[in-house]
Amino acid sequence: MDNYIGRLLDNRYEILEVIGTGGMAVVYKARDHRLKRLVAVKILKDEYSQDDEFRRRFKAESQAVAMLSHPNIVSVYDVNSLDGVDYIVMELIDGITLKQYMERRGQLNWRETLHFSMQICKALEHAHGRGIIHRDIKPHNIMILKDGSVKVADFGIARMTSAQNTLTREALGSVHYISPEQAKGSKADCRSDLYSLGVVMYEMMTARTPFDGDTPVSVAIQHINGKAQPPRELNPDIPVGLEQITMHAMTADLSRRYASASDMLNDLEEFRKNPAIIFHFVQPAAAAQTAAAAAVRTQQARTTTARTTQAQRTENKPRPHNVAEVYGADENELPEEETKTKKGPVIAAVILSLLAIAGVAYLLFAVLLPGIFGKNKPLTVPNFVGMSFEDIYPAEYPEFQFEAMEWKNDEELAYGYIIEQTPQGDTEATEGTTIYLTISLGPKDNTMPPLTNMNVADATKLLDDMDLGLMVVLDNIPSSDYEKGIVINSDPVSGVKLEKGQSVTLYVSAGVEEEVPEIVTVPKVTDLPLNEAISELQNAKLSVGNIRNVASEEERGMVVNQSVAQGTQIESGTKIDLQVSLGPEDEEPDEPSTEEPDEPDQPTEPEQPGEQPTEPEQPGGTEDPGTSGEPTVGRAKVPIRLPDQEGTIRLTLMLDGQQVSDDEDVPCEYGTVNAELRGTGTMTLDVYYDGVWAYSEQVTFE
Repeated sequence: MDNYIGRLLDNRYEILEVIGTGGMAVVYKARDHRLKRLVAVKILKDEYSQDDEFRRRFKAESQAVAMLSHPNIVSVYDVNSLDGVDYIVMELIDGITLKQYMERRGQLNWRETLHFSMQICKALEHAHGRGIIHRDIKPHNIMILKDGSVKVADFGIARMTSAQNTLTREALGSVHYISPEQAKGSKADCRSDLYSLGVVMYEMMTARTPFDGDTPVSVAIQHINGKAQPPRELNPDIPVGLEQITMHAMTADLSRRYASASDMLNDLEEFRKNPAIIFHFVQPAAAAQTAAAAAVRTQQARTTTARTTQAQRTENKPRPHNVAEVYGADENELPEEETKTKKGPVIAAVILSLLAIAGVAYLLFAVLLPGIFGKNKPLTVPNFVGMSFEDIYPAEYPEFQFEAMEWKNDEELAYGYIIEQTPQGDTEATEGTTIYLTISLGPKDNTMPPLTNMNVADATKLLDDMDLGLMVVLDNIPSSDYEKGIVINSDPVSGVKLEKGQSVTLYVSAGVEEEVPEIVTVPKVTDLPLNEAISELQNAKLSVGNIRNVASEEERGMVVNQSVAQGTQIESGTKIDLQVSLGPEDEEPDEPSTEEPDEPDQPTEPEQPGEQPTEPEQPGGTEDPGTSGEPTVGRAKVPIRLPDQEGTIRLTLMLDGQQVSDDEDVPCEYGTVNAELRGTGTMTLDVYYDGVWAYSEQVTFE
């Protein structure tokens, strides 16, 4: 059995069970007794706790993750080292890993991939902005919550980018997601995390990693070579733009990869706005290239063009995709920098010559010839309806301009095919006319959306907006886990194909039902010591009310009476008052006299022979005037200790068995409170917390 189970760290975190094991540490589920919540506690493994290097890395991780605060990153609550135990207290996630999610769902659609990828990228943008690299991005370290949100976890091998040393003596991260520079043992930076994110996106859309092999070394070599199969060859439903983002993040050459998480997030956002977008990633120039060549490359810099993909859903084999044209030439085919430098002036001269020729051609064809032959002669508009937008090459139609006017669902045409055009095909138009195209998004995705954790009004509206005439039935059920009005589940569940007019049941939280008081039987607690009587009542789900001390022939501290007779059926939680014996005495103590003292001229009994006359009491004596031998009542200020816990307690004080304070709710955070007490001589003070005896002490009154 794990020797940490049941242990209380820092008198606060109770270790309950193991929930995960990593390379350096074990993660436990624990209860925070101070804040009354469940947490995750990550403890350095025993075999490493004596290793200064591992302890240093563990502390470095603690300092790193404590700097992060983002909704897509697992929160860190506390970092501590106590009695040789180094641990981190983190947010306990109620969800599953992305790896588990993919194992259940298989290949994810591109919309889910985009949804998860944007959240991961936001988390990396936040971490990188604070100088922290994760270095182990993989589906196992990404948590999917019930509401579909993502949290990046396990910065187990993260380190500050300011650290100069690189640990190459151990494998860092999983080899299937490791970046080429990490595989080479080189220093990782923020672009390494983006490479790993690209691999995760690849796996989400294809249900396989881009590289695999019999040994970790063979997989690492494939990462270095950077020869991944384009994901659209495995899943033709992937839009070209999302494939481009994935492959650009996975570029083996650091200089050709995304420079930052912000850049990658911007492209993901552009794709989200327009799934038909196509990116043109142009490789950066070598430093030695000439200014003329650099100017040309500036004109060719990365742009985005609103073109659609060809998702040929009706064909068995996807149209071949020229990856080299989109992503640039293979890095092995790039000329050496020295060769580029030598050819720079020649290229510049050729380009300048071409520009001069182009200018003359423009002057001839755009200015002179139209004036001679006439620019506005009528042309026949081609008919593009039913064609894939990707099959339309503007170079083949130089007389016309093209613009995607609208995207909409179509039950007959697949994604990316032309539904309508303006002007229509086979009509006449002048040269330079813009042809506006309406492009299909494919049939509506009439699958049951994920509605769990959604407000019932929003969930109902979402179903109505599907225009399927669904019959929505609400089933309200009690729940302590969901707020009232929140959808708990649905029938059919998310992802199931819906038919028109189908009935859909939403299970909605009705909140916590009012509890019906439990009826219990009052036990007999008389003739029991007070502590045992209190325990008996609490075991019977009853509360202790007022405790009053009375004179009795029974032994001191024994309960001699209870306010509700044994065997009575009452509601649980009812307070039972108790009377406790002060012990046997010969006679009741006289109450202090409240009558006026006798006048001094009253006759007195004659003294008996042999008795000495009583001297009148002098001021400052030990007896209270008018009480005839009663001791003087004194005062004392006594500090009362409070328990080390959260919230308030009901405080009861008793002197020699007699209650001397009203029951009062006192915040425990005070630590101590002072009580002004009155008494005689030395008396026993008993302190009760919520009706339960806590401690006693002797109080001397002067």
